[in-house]
Amino acid sequence: MPFNSLAPQLSRLGPGLVLSIAATGLAFAIHAVFPAVPAMTLAVALGLLSANIPGTAVLTAGRARPGLDFAGKHLMRAGIVLLGLKVSMGDVLGLGWVALLLIAGVVLVSFAGTYGLARLLRLPREAALLIATGFSICGASAIGAMAAVRRIRHQDTVLPVALVTLCGTLAIGVLPLLMHPLGLSPEQFGAWTGASVHDVGQVVATAQTAGASALAIAVVVKLTRVVLLAPIAATAGLHQRILHVRERATGAAGMESRFPPIVPLFVVGFLALVAVRSLGWAPPVALEIAAAVQDILLATALFGLGSAVRIRTLIHTGGRAVLVALGSWLLIASLGLGAALIMIR
Repeated sequence: MPFNSLAPQLSRLGPGLVLSIAATGLAFAIHAVFPAVPAMTLAVALGLLSANIPGTAVLTAGRARPGLDFAGKHLMRAGIVLLGLKVSMGDVLGLGWVALLLIAGVVLVSFAGTYGLARLLRLPREAALLIATGFSICGASAIGAMAAVRRIRHQDTVLPVALVTLCGTLAIGVLPLLMHPLGLSPEQFGAWTGASVHDVGQVVATAQTAGASALAIAVVVKLTRVVLLAPIAATAGLHQRILHVRERATGAAGMESRFPPIVPLFVVGFLALVAVRSLGWAPPVALEIAAAVQDILLATALFGLGSAVRIRTLIHTGGRAVLVALGSWLLIASLGLGAALIMIR
């Protein structure tokens, strides 16, 4: 891109990107002092504050908005690609076929149950789909992938991301309190956490309260759910392609002439990096650097998304969505607990 065309872009995106990066630095600084609170959760919380404090609300809604939207969309996709380097198919297959079927069952039933509940409470189809995807698979990353596949507007991802992040944060506080009353071993607690908590960072924050053995199995179970992002996104993409063909055949007005992708390029990138990690082609130092970069990208994206949430609007329009989110949270927690007790006796 020539400099004379790049300069206006930097001028337009710069304020929002600088604000996002600064907020991300603050989120990681707070996380360093309070390790139990994930940086991703802090990034969303800071975004919410910036959107609702009079001094910064004007900035996030005005001059900084283009850069914040860019972060929420494009940096999120870059973070999803790097997430692939955390997934080793050897670790996933090491769980055994019974565990894999149980985890897949938890994802599919929680997806269907959440979608059904959302439609029962008359949420729009797009919101229902995004909430179901985020709660059943891997939080904000899954929402970003599904939105791209289904060509859902970036603005419509804001509320689902806020809800899945807030409910994941709720799990960090609630699940450890239930470990001993439920009589769970550290390994069972870890499997429960991995099967039911949404974001990878939230899984780590929750499972580490029960020790190293709980954390180890929680991460593997969680990343097994992450692997399911690709086939579910591909299925949604295929369905969108079929709908597009039908619309073209009936001459529906206002439709795009270009076919939507079955699998977006960034999901292909995610799968490619899963293969790189599984084949052992990435040295440990590269994995560590990629993990750090991925955390920064996702935190920056989450701040951008959080900065679009106006509490007043959320109260007026998000009541039913909050009920769906809490219902989904209880559903996946119950399913995950049952799967954990079967996996680890």
